Amino acid sequence: MGGARFMTGMLLLFMALSSGVRSCPPSDRAALLAFRAALHEPYLGIFNSWTGADCCHNWYGVSCDQETHRVADITLRGESEEPIFERAHRTGYMTGYISPAICKLPRLSSIIIADWKGISGEIPRCITTLPFLRIVDFIGNRISGSIPADIGRLQRLTVLNFADNQISGTIPASLANLTSLMHLDLRNNLLSGPIPRNFGSLRMLSRALLSGNRLSGPIPGSVSLIYRLADLDLSRNQLSGLIPQVLGKMAVLSTLNLDFNKLSGPIPLSLFSSGISDLNLSRNALQGNIPDAFGPRSYFTALDLSYNNLKGAIPKSISSASYIGHLDLSHNHLCGKIPLGSPFDHLEASSFVYNDCLCGKPLKPC
Repeated sequence: MGGARFMTGMLLLFMALSSGVRSCPPSDRAALLAFRAALHEPYLGIFNSWTGADCCHNWYGVSCDQETHRVADITLRGESEEPIFERAHRTGYMTGYISPAICKLPRLSSIIIADWKGISGEIPRCITTLPFLRIVDFIGNRISGSIPADIGRLQRLTVLNFADNQISGTIPASLANLTSLMHLDLRNNLLSGPIPRNFGSLRMLSRALLSGNRLSGPIPGSVSLIYRLADLDLSRNQLSGLIPQVLGKMAVLSTLNLDFNKLSGPIPLSLFSSGISDLNLSRNALQGNIPDAFGPRSYFTALDLSYNNLKGAIPKSISSASYIGHLDLSHNHLCGKIPLGSPFDHLEASSFVYNDCLCGKPLKPC
């Protein structure tokens, strides 16, 4: 009988010790609660589950490493199809700020605090001390201040998304040290100054989205060194100078948006025989003729050259393009007869209006 009690006691002790090992450390739990204390979420109650000793178990948006039982991921999205959102029939709204307490989670791999609309304050400077960070996503808030100058310390970072906030200052030069970065999204902020000259060091990058800021200066030619870059959006800035010819020689670049800038000079010939299928150069100060450089490799779902200072005739080689879906040449100084046949047979007059002397279908006869 006594032996049975002893065995039961040992079993209970073993279970207690095991559960203690499997739960998150008190320091991680304390850091999460300090992080939560800086935020106010009034409608969904997403933090109601943040109770109990084990923050690795059933805490909404928190997941832990299975081996170390340290907090590895915080994923809090204000727009989601999860049941808690469907029951409330609304998207999320949260105020407060992102507490530096998250920096007391040394094994943090990803932190996603996205689309809460009301979170303000600054990016905690200390996030650059978290060596295992792979994903930082703060899109869709009201975060202000600048990007930490030493952001380049995060050598494992693959996703950096600060889009749709109120972040100001310049793009730190150290950003170019993020050699594992695949996705960079800084759209719709208040960033100013130049794009770092060594931007081309981001060799793993596939998407670079910097539109809707106040960036100035030239487009660095080093961008062409990013072999994997498929999507480059620099639109709605104050960039000036020439469009680098080398952009048209990039292996996988398919989307190039440079509209609403102050770019000048001629359009590089290389852009029309490249793999770019979505090209928007509208609302700049581009000059000269539209290059007579179209051919069978020219395949455009959209080609927008409107609102520039282009002159001369529409090049005849444009008819040899394999496909042009949407074409806009309006608001330039083009002259002469609009070519017949594809792609012109499906275009409307709005593609050609406000030029000096274009004529032919779909405009007035020559």
